[in-house]
Amino acid sequence: MAITLTEKAAAEIKRILSEQQTKEQTYLRVGIKGGGCSGFTYTLDLASKPDELDEVFECCGVKIVCDPKSYLYLNGTTIDFSDNLLNRGFVFNNPNAKQSCSCGASFGV
Repeated sequence: MAITLTEKAAAEIKRILSEQQTKEQTYLRVGIKGGGCSGFTYTLDLASKPDELDEVFECCGVKIVCDPKSYLYLNGTTIDFSDNLLNRGFVFNNPNAKQSCSCGASFGV
């Protein structure tokens, strides 16, 4: 399995990369950190290269990296993008999450 993006999420990431005028080899770093209402919070960042132990994927033309510890909890996750007026942002569809908060920004296992 892997971490994947919907076409809508990939388009938004490409728009952000274009706006920030990043280098060709910019990666989307997907991860988690402790916190949030349910135990873990999703993180998204940009990276110029993968770390040595990172899992590396490519989906819809976007290069994705994830550290091994985060990947344990994110394997199989699909990232979507909602441009709804009230809830604009990235949405994580994580099959490993046993619970999540109502805003979708954190989860528990």
